[in-house]
Amino acid sequence: MKILLALCLFFSSFVANAHDDHTKSQDNSLAISVAFDAQGSLWRVLEKNGLILVSSSRDLGKTFSSPVQVTPSTQKIGAEGEARPKIAIGPEGNIYLTWTEALKKPFTGYIWFSRSINGGKSFEKPTIVHTDRAEITHRFDELNVAKTGDAKGKVTVTWIDKRDLIAAKSAGKPYEGAAIYYATSTNQGASFAPEQKLADSTCECCRIALTNKPDGTVVAMWRHVFEGSERDHMMAEIPTQPNQVPVTKRATFGRWKIDGCPHHGAALAVGGEGKDWWGYHMAWFDGGNDDSGKDASLFYARMDGEAWVSSPPKKFGKHSNQAGHPALLSMGENVWLVWREIESKNNKILGMFSDDGGRSWGAPKELATSAGKTDYPILLTKDNRAYLTWNTDKDGLILLGF
Repeated sequence: MKILLALCLFFSSFVANAHDDHTKSQDNSLAISVAFDAQGSLWRVLEKNGLILVSSSRDLGKTFSSPVQVTPSTQKIGAEGEARPKIAIGPEGNIYLTWTEALKKPFTGYIWFSRSINGGKSFEKPTIVHTDRAEITHRFDELNVAKTGDAKGKVTVTWIDKRDLIAAKSAGKPYEGAAIYYATSTNQGASFAPEQKLADSTCECCRIALTNKPDGTVVAMWRHVFEGSERDHMMAEIPTQPNQVPVTKRATFGRWKIDGCPHHGAALAVGGEGKDWWGYHMAWFDGGNDDSGKDASLFYARMDGEAWVSSPPKKFGKHSNQAGHPALLSMGENVWLVWREIESKNNKILGMFSDDGGRSWGAPKELATSAGKTDYPILLTKDNRAYLTWNTDKDGLILLGF
């Protein structure tokens, strides 16, 4: 299958940071989110000068409508790298948004939500998703709207939260990392149930990856802090009933030991469709400094049902070129995997394609090069066709189909 791709990267290097210091606002942030609606319009949310703005394109990103202002006043909004505003289109056509407001204390924030029920002409007054309003970490939000199954239309918001760390410190008890909390809405975002905890001891600032099973169940994957400060990945289904205890399972076994946050979340996509669903595709970064002597690298693996990791992970990317920040897209047996690298001060996007559900892959191809600043890769679908988008400082938003 012919792949038409091009992309650039946002940061010039990968750095493991001791603290979660990457939620900040820029005058001209390239960290955006995009989504197609049922009519084929491309919707874009971005932060500019402390405001959340939304616009749409009917010509695959060549031109956009005048932006609609969502926030009534300016905020310090997380819009860089792993932290960015999010957008999702519901099956009923509603447009949903989330973003992180950075508060005055370092590493603290609130998760905000807004929706449009009139096709993006206007957005409702933003509200804070969580009931906990302490000036602590509620950051790195992720947004999911189920489009199939019994959960069709259900809105789920997840985020990194430090209330349990603070409580443990007050009680003189040990606590590693942060936690993941989530809130759900079953009335198209009109209101959210009180938040629930998904997991303790998560990495403090790596993005959370979300996808849906065919029945609409939300599945989360995140970098976890295991015993001995091993920073591998965990997975869990978001509970469908209030106060249901989540079942978490370890998903990667690189045993990377690092006392800090890599700012490098994973990518996750459902494997198969409908009755042919079998599990998940995942891609992640591993620092490689364990006792085995293996190199740092990106990895891909299939996870089949309860077996989770059904085959040895496939190593990809060139670490000497700082390969990182992969994106995954799956449609039936077709799977696309892209990532960024840096070579001779040029930002490059490479990609691989599988037409057998990730069992085998074509050779990596260099897809695009740019010397200027760009965002991370984003993969999405329209009319059963795969698309890749990226935001560039030089050329604006670029969108290409496979």
